[in-house]
Amino acid sequence: MGISLIFKIAAVGILVSILSQVLKHSGREEQAFLTSFAGLLLVLFWILPYIIELFEQIQRLFEF
Repeated sequence: MGISLIFKIAAVGILVSILSQVLKHSGREEQAFLTSFAGLLLVLFWILPYIIELFEQIQRLFEF
């Protein structure tokens, strides 16, 4: 996992939090929730290969 991925995740988090606050203050709570959910899914898809690799390494560790 590179440092660039961490910066991407931080940038998405900052952007989503700003958009969510703006939408909440304008009375669009549903769209704020969808924005937060979309940001969560985006980050999840970015880190999913690393999670799969972690489980594969753990599985190889406990093989006999």
